[in-house]
Amino acid sequence: MSAIGIFGGTFDPIHHGHLRSALELGELLGLSRVHMIPCHIPPHREQPGASAADRLAMLRLAVEGSELLIADDRELQRPEASYTVDTLRDFARTHPQQRRVLFIGVDAFAAFTRWHEWQTILEMADLAIMDRPGAVLSAPSQALLDEREVDVLPDDGSTGRIIRRRLTQLDISSTVIRATLAAGGNVRYLLPPAVRDYLQTRQLYRSASEIH
Repeated sequence: MSAIGIFGGTFDPIHHGHLRSALELGELLGLSRVHMIPCHIPPHREQPGASAADRLAMLRLAVEGSELLIADDRELQRPEASYTVDTLRDFARTHPQQRRVLFIGVDAFAAFTRWHEWQTILEMADLAIMDRPGAVLSAPSQALLDEREVDVLPDDGSTGRIIRRRLTQLDISSTVIRATLAAGGNVRYLLPPAVRDYLQTRQLYRSASEIH
């Protein structure tokens, strides 16, 4: 059974930290594709600073030429809040024969048992945790990990397994990039040149200062 990765986020903007994690985890797990999905309406965080159209355009520029990473706009097509369980239901419809592996940061996994319909998520996908040194899990998440963690995803059609991988740590955040741009700072080497050019052309996240 072939497997695909599902990596959601606001990508506001997409940067090398997102891209390196997606590429590295996809290759480590031997996935055929990694779908990078911009969130439309985040249910539990502030709304993105850039429009859905701009975030999708930047993501497409960032993954252009990649054989593994693809930009997927399915959440942007829905007018309602972007719940992961709804996205997985859509993948179950469009990719019924492929194993689905949901990428999730270790900090997000610490709150996973509070996600909307988290049990249903485990019925439709496996979880791949992007681990980092010093991460601390909540008691419910640690119990879930103890119950379901595997070193290799089995090829038996089962779901709900959890695998952890420690990836190359790039200390880059969209929040810092936005703040740097608003202050007129230089974001070279934090994101792909094509994305940086797009930001400059569209004057995104810009205050009165000029984007360098």
